[in-house]
Amino acid sequence: MSVKRVGILTAGGLAPCLSSAIGALIESYTEKAPEVEILCYRSGYKGLLLGDSFLVTQAIRDKAKVLHQHGGSPIGNSRVKLTNIDDCVKRQLVQPGDDPLEVAAEQLRRDRVDVLHTIGGDDTNTTAADLAAFLAKNDYELTVVGLPKTIDNDVIPIRQSLGAWTAAEQGARFFENVVAEHNANPRMLIVHEVMGRNCGWLTAATAEKYRERLEALDFLPETGLSRERKEVHGVYVPEMHFNLDSEAERLRKVMDEFDCVNIFISEGAGVDTIVEEMESRGKEVPKDAFGHYKLDSVNPGKWFGKQFAKLIGAEKTLIQKSGYYSRAARANAEDIDLIARCAEKAVDCALIGEGGVIGEDQDRGDELRAIEFERIKGGKAFNIDCTWFGELLSAIHQPKGEKLETVHA
Repeated sequence: MSVKRVGILTAGGLAPCLSSAIGALIESYTEKAPEVEILCYRSGYKGLLLGDSFLVTQAIRDKAKVLHQHGGSPIGNSRVKLTNIDDCVKRQLVQPGDDPLEVAAEQLRRDRVDVLHTIGGDDTNTTAADLAAFLAKNDYELTVVGLPKTIDNDVIPIRQSLGAWTAAEQGARFFENVVAEHNANPRMLIVHEVMGRNCGWLTAATAEKYRERLEALDFLPETGLSRERKEVHGVYVPEMHFNLDSEAERLRKVMDEFDCVNIFISEGAGVDTIVEEMESRGKEVPKDAFGHYKLDSVNPGKWFGKQFAKLIGAEKTLIQKSGYYSRAARANAEDIDLIARCAEKAVDCALIGEGGVIGEDQDRGDELRAIEFERIKGGKAFNIDCTWFGELLSAIHQPKGEKLETVHA
């Protein structure tokens, strides 16, 4: 396959890898195939549908390493599902009667793109799969090669998604400041809500990283500056089931002894139960273009905070969300290394016309390869039986829980 021009787009929510991934792709092409032109679409699939793009100049290539110093996505993101025709029409991305997949394919043809690199999570890459299938079915000579971005680390069958390590580290840094708020009020309950719709990996990893940071600190208990008051007292993820009354009884003892309680909770924990309760009161819960409940409307952290506060006798409850702080961070060294390896593999696959999503394939011995689009799915569950999570719960004296009622009515 002769590749003359490639396109790049980033889509979905932010993650601490997007800017670096763009930079790594530019660097890899400059090294391996400098003659290949690079086109960037602004604002993800929105830019593709509208034909909004720019060519990467030599000046950009020469300074591509600058992109590793920044978070976010310099070319912009959007949440667009190409098979959700009504949403695309409503947002004036296509005209009534148009098929967004065909509009995207024709734009790629007009732009003379041979390979499209999509950088995003499961929604982005399932949309890329829809586009790749349409292209193949309708004889478009174009390859789609994706890179897996999601701080949830929940893409099946990929072992480690780009940006997730950094997000956990940044969430820990965030809470290191927030936790001191327990000094501001007696009997303070602090709820740290961490991103993770269906997967609790990030919540667990953030708690783990935060506790590692505590290990590096000295304390002076005689003044009230104790490790116990800054400790993680509870971790709740979508994969765990627990009885709220039992957990509240445990946490009440913590509150009585240390005058504060700090808990980490996934933004997706208990969502179905909370939505059911909201709808029973006649409240309509909005969904996004992909059919997901909008978590800002559900607000699990606030809901659980309210339930726990009553049961443990908290005088004040503080809900803090680290998601936007974490997801827009620049990639750390560990992620930059993974990004570089994935980008290099993506370019190798692109140059031979091999499509798929680049990642370490858990079903193939963690081999770094182009994973077939039809095998890419979201919602990979966090393995709560893994050793390090069990050790985390043991360290904070929290039982794993039984399959009981998740929430307190």
